[in-house]
Amino acid sequence: MPVPAFPPLPPGFLDRLSSILGPRNLLTGGDATAPFLTDERRLFPGAAAAVACPGSTAEVSALVRACREAGVPIVPQGGNTGLVGGASAPAGSLLVNLRRMNRIRGVDPANATLTAEAGTVLATVQEAARDAGRLFPLSLASEGSAQIGGLLATNAGGINVLRHGNMRDLTLGIEAVMPDGRVLHGLGGLRKDNTGYDLRHLLIGSEGTLAILTAAVLRLSPLPRQRVTALVAVSGAAQALALLDLLRDRAGEALVAFEFMVQATVAMLVEAGHGFPVDPALPAFVLFDLTSADPEAPLAAQAEAILARAFDGGIVLDGTIGASEGQNRAMWDLRERLPEVQKHFGPSIKHDIAVAVSRIPDFLSRAGAACAAAMPGCRIVPFGHLGDGNLHYNLSPPDGMAPADFLARQGDINRIVHDIVHDLGGSISAEHGVGLMKRAELARYKDPVALDAMRAIKAALDPANLMNPGKLLP
Repeated sequence: MPVPAFPPLPPGFLDRLSSILGPRNLLTGGDATAPFLTDERRLFPGAAAAVACPGSTAEVSALVRACREAGVPIVPQGGNTGLVGGASAPAGSLLVNLRRMNRIRGVDPANATLTAEAGTVLATVQEAARDAGRLFPLSLASEGSAQIGGLLATNAGGINVLRHGNMRDLTLGIEAVMPDGRVLHGLGGLRKDNTGYDLRHLLIGSEGTLAILTAAVLRLSPLPRQRVTALVAVSGAAQALALLDLLRDRAGEALVAFEFMVQATVAMLVEAGHGFPVDPALPAFVLFDLTSADPEAPLAAQAEAILARAFDGGIVLDGTIGASEGQNRAMWDLRERLPEVQKHFGPSIKHDIAVAVSRIPDFLSRAGAACAAAMPGCRIVPFGHLGDGNLHYNLSPPDGMAPADFLARQGDINRIVHDIVHDLGGSISAEHGVGLMKRAELARYKDPVALDAMRAIKAALDPANLMNPGKLLP
């Protein structure tokens, strides 16, 4: 779906922005703006005439007021690591990148919170939490570049959602600039506040269509003192679920992450030259973490006992437990390399789906058969967060198929996969957002009552439709 275009910026508008930001923080011209106008997958190139880089909430407020008065659309942008075109800025819009707003405003160990500005990189937040003897548990492959504002805007997930939840669960307060330029002050960091509608949860996940998020109070957890990582082989998704049940029953809250890969996915790693510590010819694999804040807890013995029980019960076929943190990290590196490795096998048709955990085997069986029938020889490479029902269900082209011919089938394949997801009561977007890519799909699959309510909220808060127009809402 192409990015819409808007009228050119009005005369004198850039001069006004320059007076707000200072000329060094208003970027114009191809070389200066190009890095901000190319999305991660190079599918939705932007064309904004200018990139504004505010350094404070006051400057964001002034920018929004100026845009409102001039009728100029605004596209907020964080680390530009999104996969659905949510931060692509069309011609005639102003792209607002928050990279300069990168301060840790404070850490409150007693309240187990950290306050960070929207442009702060996730890895910086993780480090600040560790320095305070705490953990910020959100973890994903782009943590070295993804920014807090973008993670909030998409309600990002990652590998630790099973234990700690998405960004909504990890956020106790937000500061945001509303479409009229006023600032919403909500950084109290309270766990209980029943004084009306929860605007925090409304704005988180709204993909910049309702406000520009400028800061957040983030929930911290105890810092793990132990970690046990295991990579095991199973005969399929049903056995992976049996192992998940066993781990939940026996390890409880120690189970943090539970990732799933099929043999075809692992084969790509091996073909790309990466070693795999378990026989890669086995049908499917689970990678899981147990952690404990108690350095004396018998975590390793517990993991060994659980896996012994799983072996005896025929749930697990083979496996290995990391003997050091280096080995733990090496196993997780294999999982995190998967999106990059898939690029070596041509373009991919990607899906970010969620169904109830119990329905994962049914989804994989139905989607696998339907996609193989629709495109014989394609490589179906699902992987992801089975523990919370979210899979990245990706296809790579059959040998010899031209990339353009493969991508021309994307609409057909999306319809097959998403129809099955919908029939199973699932979601076509689990953690990546809707953006431009899935906006039209939303009209087919989203509850029409929910869509009407979303449109009413958008119209009430942003009647001029200047906040990231053309995204999310069909």
